[in-house]
Amino acid sequence: MKKILKMTLLIIVSIIGVILIVGVLFINLSPQFGAKSTGTNAGRLKSSPNYKDGRFHNVEETVVMKSMSYSTIPSYFTNEGKSPDWSIPVVKITSQYFDDHSDSLTRLTWFGHSAVLLEMDGKKIFLDPMLGSVPSPHPWLGASRFNDTLPMPIEQLPHLDAVLISHDHYDHLDYGSIVALKDKVDKFYVPLGIAAHLKLWGVDEEKITEFDWWQEADLDGIKLVSTPARHFSGRGLFDRFSTLWCSWVVQGKQNSIFFGGDSGYDDSFKLIGEKYGPFDFTMLECGQYNEQWPEIHMMPEETVQANIDLGGKVMMPIHWGAFKLSLHPWDEPVERALKKAVELKVKVATPKIGQAIVLDSEIPAPVWWKR
Repeated sequence: MKKILKMTLLIIVSIIGVILIVGVLFINLSPQFGAKSTGTNAGRLKSSPNYKDGRFHNVEETVVMKSMSYSTIPSYFTNEGKSPDWSIPVVKITSQYFDDHSDSLTRLTWFGHSAVLLEMDGKKIFLDPMLGSVPSPHPWLGASRFNDTLPMPIEQLPHLDAVLISHDHYDHLDYGSIVALKDKVDKFYVPLGIAAHLKLWGVDEEKITEFDWWQEADLDGIKLVSTPARHFSGRGLFDRFSTLWCSWVVQGKQNSIFFGGDSGYDDSFKLIGEKYGPFDFTMLECGQYNEQWPEIHMMPEETVQANIDLGGKVMMPIHWGAFKLSLHPWDEPVERALKKAVELKVKVATPKIGQAIVLDSEIPAPVWWKR
């Protein structure tokens, strides 16, 4: 009997050892995890006023996980309304969609979650173009996208003047999407530390510009400003806070846009509104929240208040309608946001994925999530 127990224990230990070795090799050899900054780029990180004690910090002290209820762990492995039981609607577009667009009009096209293609002053700017099917380093490690198709295959997307990245989490910075897009993009604008990931993935270093908070750039007359967000970063087990995260201000000749990336609610929205607002259109995270991490993601009601702080004329909820990354029902974020928006008299855009939003014209607000 003792011999059998000893043999069983040896087998279990051996299996665990193999799993650990495979995991370490996967993390260290897979390009999906990105790379660390070196040389001049590493020096820029360390000289940032937002970098201290070997990591980046939020403006306000922020705890990623305020509490952890072990009773909720089983909920992560069940659906129970957290994903739709149907493939949500997608408006298909073709190359003609871009050929027929007037440069004098600002247009936005939602690709789901936080991915938005912005056309402004003759430029095409893709914000957080996560176009993959699963927000993780491997398809086995995450739940699939709610829609089984994109508005346009990534290979058919037009030439892009710029890509803006808010931070390096997998649902915002996707290895496969960057590899597929990199040769049709002129410029990549990213927070400090993310250049190392892009260079590893084959993006020409000359195409990449890294930003600290409040730094600005000019894209042929369009002002780009990297502004604070209340969040965190990291792609591996031990690199949390190693790269910066941000929101983006995009100001053109006619219109001013705000893209929030991921952010908990704080006074930064009001400060950004005072410095660069009001905004014709805001895109603000509304989804993947939970009372266990209230400082790094907003509740839907806070999303509406953030738009007011920014001076936004129209708000579009993003960071919902694509992936299951939290425990709430998949359509709860937009329902809660709309209820608060009615109370506070905020105009909300709720386009279908792929449906055009043209500023200074009628804003689409279909209730498409109800079958």
